[in-house]
Amino acid sequence: MEIQATPQEGKQAVRFSAHENGAEVGRAYLYLIHNELHKEPWGLLEDVFVAEYHRGNGIGTALVEAVIKEAKVQGCYKLLGTSRNSRPKVHAMYEGMGFNKY
Repeated sequence: MEIQATPQEGKQAVRFSAHENGAEVGRAYLYLIHNELHKEPWGLLEDVFVAEYHRGNGIGTALVEAVIKEAKVQGCYKLLGTSRNSRPKVHAMYEGMGFNKY
C-alpha cells in the first residue's frame, strides 16, 4: 500500500490517498484552520474512507497516522476528528490511536 499526500490548491488542506495495485482504496483530509487565539493552526481530520472490500487491513489506520504526522509538521496545536455514532469500530480505532471521545 502506498499513501500519497496532495496539498489542495487554493485551500488550507491536504488530501491523503491510499493506493493498492494502482487503484485508490482509501482517502482522508487534513484541514488547517487558523484563529485569533493561537499563532499555530489547528487541524480537522475529515472524510476518512476506506473501500468496503479493503476494510480491516490497516488502511484507515495508516491514513489517520499520515494525517497525524502532517498535522505535527504543520505545527497544529490540536487535531479534531468527527465520526458517526453508528460506527463503533471506527471510534475504537480512533481511541486506540489516542483520540478522546467527546
